[in-house]
Amino acid sequence: MPPYNIKITVVRKVQHADLSALYENPIEHACEVREGESWISVGGKKPEGLCDSAWESMRWFVEELAAGRGNFFDGWMKNPYSAMISCNDGFRPVSFLLERCKEGC
Repeated sequence: MPPYNIKITVVRKVQHADLSALYENPIEHACEVREGESWISVGGKKPEGLCDSAWESMRWFVEELAAGRGNFFDGWMKNPYSAMISCNDGFRPVSFLLERCKEGC
């Protein structure tokens, strides 16, 4: 079975301004992804332009989906060939929907 392509879509981006004010040093270039933005992982590989930190949060799930596996945590997702993963930025968490592509993705 050849590897599947995986669509990675930003579905939610939040900012915890109160936590940033309390604990974070100012940074110039915080996460610049936009809700609705998407990438295609070909063969379970990191798509160009996707944040390295976000990729590290989702890589295992993408690789599993690309290999044809799924149904994580015994039925966690309505679509067993998908996952909802958040990056590990506690100040600006971004939620990504990972979906195994149908043909033509």
